[in-house]
Amino acid sequence: MDYNKYLREKMVPAFGCTEPIALAFASSRARFILGEDPERITARLSGNIIKNVNSVKVPGTDGRKGIEISLAAGAFLGDYTKKLEVLSDVDKSKLEYLDDLIKKGLCDIELLHEKKGLYIDVSMEKGEKISRVVIKDFHTNIIFESLNDKILFEKKEEELEEEDKIDLSFDKIYDFAKNGNYDDIIDVLDKEIEYNYAIAKEGIENPWGANIGKMVLEEAGDKYSEKLVSYAAAGSDARMSGCEKPVVINSGSGNQGITVSVPIIIYAKDHDIEKDKLYRALIFANLIGLYIKEGIGELSAYCGVVSAGCASVCGLAFMKDEDKNIIKATLTNALATNSGLICDGAKESCAIKIASSLKMGFLAYKQAKEGNSFKAGDGIVKGDIDEMIKTVGHIAMEGMRETDEVILREMIGK
Repeated sequence: MDYNKYLREKMVPAFGCTEPIALAFASSRARFILGEDPERITARLSGNIIKNVNSVKVPGTDGRKGIEISLAAGAFLGDYTKKLEVLSDVDKSKLEYLDDLIKKGLCDIELLHEKKGLYIDVSMEKGEKISRVVIKDFHTNIIFESLNDKILFEKKEEELEEEDKIDLSFDKIYDFAKNGNYDDIIDVLDKEIEYNYAIAKEGIENPWGANIGKMVLEEAGDKYSEKLVSYAAAGSDARMSGCEKPVVINSGSGNQGITVSVPIIIYAKDHDIEKDKLYRALIFANLIGLYIKEGIGELSAYCGVVSAGCASVCGLAFMKDEDKNIIKATLTNALATNSGLICDGAKESCAIKIASSLKMGFLAYKQAKEGNSFKAGDGIVKGDIDEMIKTVGHIAMEGMRETDEVILREMIGK
């Protein structure tokens, strides 16, 4: 298993919340295939995409929200070659023109009840011409392209299955983070440190969203862990409110990328931690976050910052050279407690869910250090950490499927 290659694929920069950006990416690519500006855009989407685009501000659009502006901005302003930075440096002078097109019925949106997780199917029409792009499972994974019903590109099911194969376990991740050569991804790690710290700092220094990060910091007193919580939450405050700063993602999510990394970055800055230790802690935390989400999927009813918060605190423990069993117990304690937190889409309240998940992570760490960890058989708690992670995946993927549908109905009334 080449963990360097895996991390390079997963830890990519994204400009704005990744679900509207994935829509814009698909739309921009479909516009490229069409070869001219469309008269009509039709988007057939999974409930998870609708849920995660419905309430979040789209970067580059001066605070506009939702599916239609994501599609229109992608088609008329975006550059698909930038992938998850498709809407960076757009021409904002055209936004009112897009508003007018949207009012005149540019976009048709259809909910595909049978599609779960991440699924985007965008078609564009101009006269007799029609282009189509389909994305599945992760945000830039194009599986189908066509022009006038002629297939230009198609990924076979066996190719998708092959891409999904990844050999992850707690011990393998731990060993790689401790001893592996990470020279090939230093540039990725440096970007994560630079970008994710910058947006966290922005969220602390300026008013964004519900200002959760600032409020946590105001209440922190002399409790240092609250500072780490506050900066991570502040990064989400800014990101969910349309801040035009890029973030290095984890598990397809900027919020998860911020949560996994920012507490580790802040701690390392405050305590003059040597670069090698910081890099290795970030590798460990990112891989643990990805490992937990492998069994859950990128989009579900399970709030992803729960797994990211667990992974972040475990990364801090790793950086402090805690015993491996303490780290395992921390992860188990945290997953046993906050795994019921629901995802009701990307929006300002994500910041307080980050705060909740990290606070629980720090309590789980204290539990482990003081010998008060939960025992196997306590509810969903397993004696083996890999079994514990698998259990959480089953609950999120299988058990919360109907929950996901109910959440969507309550959000949009469909």
